[in-house]
Amino acid sequence: MSFPYLPWNVPGEDRARPAVRDDRSRAVAAQFARHGVGPGSIVAIMLPNRVELLVAMLAAWRLGAAATPVNPAFTESEADYQISDSGAVLVINSGAGAPDGGGPSIAVHDLAYEGDGPDPVALRGDETSLVIYTSGSTGRPKGVMLDHDNAEAMSSMMARHFDLTADDHCMLVLPLFHVNAIMVSALAVWRARGQLSVIGTFSASRFFEYVEKLRPTYFSAVPAIYAMLAALPGTVRPDTSSLRVVVCGAAPVSTELLQRCHDRFGFVMVEGYGLTEATCASACNPVDGVRKLGTVGPALPGQRIGIMSAGGELLPPGTRGEVVVAGPTVMRGYLNRPDATADAVRDGWLHTGDIGVLDDDGYLRIVDRVKDMIIRGGENIYPKEIETVLTSIDDVLEAAVVGRPDPVLGEVPVAYVALYPDATTTTEDLLDHCRRHLMQAKIPEQIDLLDTLPKNPVGKIDKPSLRRSLQHT
Repeated sequence: MSFPYLPWNVPGEDRARPAVRDDRSRAVAAQFARHGVGPGSIVAIMLPNRVELLVAMLAAWRLGAAATPVNPAFTESEADYQISDSGAVLVINSGAGAPDGGGPSIAVHDLAYEGDGPDPVALRGDETSLVIYTSGSTGRPKGVMLDHDNAEAMSSMMARHFDLTADDHCMLVLPLFHVNAIMVSALAVWRARGQLSVIGTFSASRFFEYVEKLRPTYFSAVPAIYAMLAALPGTVRPDTSSLRVVVCGAAPVSTELLQRCHDRFGFVMVEGYGLTEATCASACNPVDGVRKLGTVGPALPGQRIGIMSAGGELLPPGTRGEVVVAGPTVMRGYLNRPDATADAVRDGWLHTGDIGVLDDDGYLRIVDRVKDMIIRGGENIYPKEIETVLTSIDDVLEAAVVGRPDPVLGEVPVAYVALYPDATTTTEDLLDHCRRHLMQAKIPEQIDLLDTLPKNPVGKIDKPSLRRSLQHT
């Protein structure tokens, strides 16, 4: 089986610098084979954003193996857990002293650059291509198994949704240990025969230098990145004319932040929604059609999105319930965790753990996470509703609301807020605003102003760490 998203035969002109070349992945595949990598093997790749990470992934696929990208910021124990849990037979890392799980490894500077190597094996669609580990906010990280059919479906949906062509150029800024960067930034533009530029660690101060130098037509980012860009000094007025569209996903984003970025930078911004277990994206606002701010758009063609009750009943438009997803992008399962897989995928529906509502046009609005819901004296409180009220204030850059244990009410909401530079809003101003727009039970018991809100490695606000900080106050 041949997959169009695999760039074995990228046209001869090497527009990307450095380019992912077929001869490079061929040479590295030969090197992997000498270390025992073959069909069904898993190769762990623990590197920061650089082209060699993608070369190693392609080399593994050339041999019929799978890749598991490892966060390069992991401690040795965190990395060794993933390497061991995945059963990786080989680790690609930064060199001496880098975690290797106690097994064979190749340092990135020792990867082959040229030489003969094997032709690609014939891949089956149901063979594992990637094992992407979840963030582990509710326990030990789980390996999400994605097969080549998942990757084929996701990359083709993204290419069609964004009308990608050989003239498109993606600037990859998200970490490549995350499925968003692999699917939306790399595979989608590859299958369109477009250009991919991999930049290193995100830097708000240098971001627009790359945009002006590389002239990309799109990039995909998370709300935290847009928040940092929106907080840049007013003197920063970059040339963004090359950008046809920018994508926002991976975490809920406020309408105000989307509008601010659009007004300031001229971005055509589309918000999407998905999760690793669905190979990245399940819904996305259209580029040229109706974009509804505050929603993540309708289901991507080929996928279905439903709202389900706790009893398993699909609910009508306008009704809140758990978001469920079905289609060719739903994962094969969690590696070595059949019980967790059976709990997540039931009767063909992937249960996301998100609370949402569909409108009459099929546009999805995410209300909150099931696990984030606060129950205050029997009253269900959705933190996102409070966060939306807080971020509607011009001075507010980001807000996060979590539940604090209470001996009488069970839980009460506590808010953490980061303001734009030079903002003058006080905590009392924020509380007054909440009192005007929220019922008494939803008003935060406490609002803390922070310089920045903590983020996890993917760039989402790290609510588990905020909850833990409450336990020590």
